[in-house]
This record gives sequence, C-alpha cells and structure tokens, in this order.
Amino acid sequence: MRIVSAAALTFIALCAGPAGAEDLKAFRLTIDGVAVDIDPGESADVTLPGGKKSKVTLERNDFATFSGGSFSFNHPSTISVTKTDLGENITQYLMASALGTIVVVQEYGKLNPVALNQMMLQEMTKESVQAGAELTQQPTTRKLPDGKELTGIRAEVKTRTDTAYFEIVGYGLADQGLLFITRVGSEDLGTEQPLIDKFWESLKVKM
Repeated sequence: MRIVSAAALTFIALCAGPAGAEDLKAFRLTIDGVAVDIDPGESADVTLPGGKKSKVTLERNDFATFSGGSFSFNHPSTISVTKTDLGENITQYLMASALGTIVVVQEYGKLNPVALNQMMLQEMTKESVQAGAELTQQPTTRKLPDGKELTGIRAEVKTRTDTAYFEIVGYGLADQGLLFITRVGSEDLGTEQPLIDKFWESLKVKM
C-alpha cells in the first residue's frame, strides 16, 4: 500500500464487517495516535495533536509481494493469496482470479516434491479427462533469474469448446522443496496470461 509519508505513521488492516453493515471501511490509518477509517482511493482530513490539519490519501499499488517460508512472488494487489495447512509438513498457497486462473504453490518440509509432478497433473485433470477431454503433455523447464532451474510438465486439456493450459514444475533439496502449479483457460489468455507471466518473472526461491 502507498500512503502519505508522515512521522509515526502506522497502517492497521481491519477485519471485514458483517454482511449488510454500512459505513465500514476496509482499513484504519493511524497518524500520531489519531485514527481514521478509509478505503483505497479515498482521501480524508485529519486533525493531528496540536491542532494541525492534514489530508491523507490511501492508494492501492497495482502489485504486492507475497512471501511464504521459502519463496516470494508478485501478484495483483486486488487478488489475495490464501494459505492452507495440508498436514504432513505441507503448506499450500493459492491465488485464484475471478475467471478461474490459478497459481498454486505447495511447500514441502519433509520431502523433495519434484517427482510428484505427474501425480499432481493427473489429480487436477482427471475429471475433465474422464468426461472426454484430450490431455497432451511434454516436459518443461523454467530458469529463474537467480539461475535456479525448475523442472516438470506443461500440459493442455482440450474439450470440444475450450482448452486449459497447465504448468507444474518443482524445485527441491534432499528433504524439502516447492511445487508450482498454474492453470489458465484459452478464452482468458488475453486478460489472464499477464497474471501468470508476472508470477514467473517475479518468483524467488529461498532454499
């Protein structure tokens, strides 16, 4: 978030209010002990201790950085990333757009997940394949800016009316690693591919 620079400025996110509540703002801005509720894109007048009046503005950056335990990436600030504990020292992070484009990162704490690429692809596509979709795949690699190389599978699942594109690649050490999964539909490539591209361009692996 980008907010007006001031001494002793703190930024506190509030939980969303109950459905139907009115006049609740998403954020609370506190400057020198004076709090004001505000939404992104809004400005507010604040009277500081001592009587000085100031105008503050809260703006939303186009992108934000999400950091997991051993990775980070940039994503549109309007899309949140959810975290789920899958057990067995596996944590999943999911970013999903309204159109169904997804980015999934699975963080493994006890094993190297690189060999799970094929199993993950089958799990994500089995319902479509059972319904008659055609699955094609090929090996792929991605090289990150720092030189780390991710290996895995690029796949297409084609139905009579649509095609979904998957990429599942991993990076691992002896007893830990990361699995990265992206999915985007052919009808949404024009608007959604930049989201996928930003993920890969900004991805950093910290292991």
